[in-house]
Amino acid sequence: MTYEKADYSVYDIAKWFIWRNKTEEENGSEKMTILKLLKLLYYAEGCSLALNNKSLFDDNIVAWEQGPVVPKVYKTYSNPNDLDITDEEAAELNKISPADQELLEEVFEIFGQYSAWGLRNKTHKETPWIEATDNGHHLNRTISRDTIKKFFTENYLN
Repeated sequence: MTYEKADYSVYDIAKWFIWRNKTEEENGSEKMTILKLLKLLYYAEGCSLALNNKSLFDDNIVAWEQGPVVPKVYKTYSNPNDLDITDEEAAELNKISPADQELLEEVFEIFGQYSAWGLRNKTHKETPWIEATDNGHHLNRTISRDTIKKFFTENYLN
């Protein structure tokens, strides 16, 4: 299945999660890690596909050893000091529609409560990562958006 072009870059969505987690850090929650950010992007994309039949971003999600990854986000934010957002970047987040911000908030509320490692373990038990890697035997394969949509529709919308 083909999905219409996404409205956002993967960086828009990543920055939203970094910004949202920053508000939680001020209340004593754990700092955002690259592992957690990558998993939140995967869960956001899955929820958007299942609920709206639309991708949030166009970049491929790849099955790596530690779960689903958007490689260019990993490369950009692999230094923990980069997992921050400036006031200028935060101001630009208003380009994300209110409906999509609501979806991201729901994803953060549901999946953000897990630790990075907890999310990693969760993805390893889910069909999209299992199928893409042939149960962990073949890494670096793109995870099909059709598989993601089907899994999220069957497991999170019922």
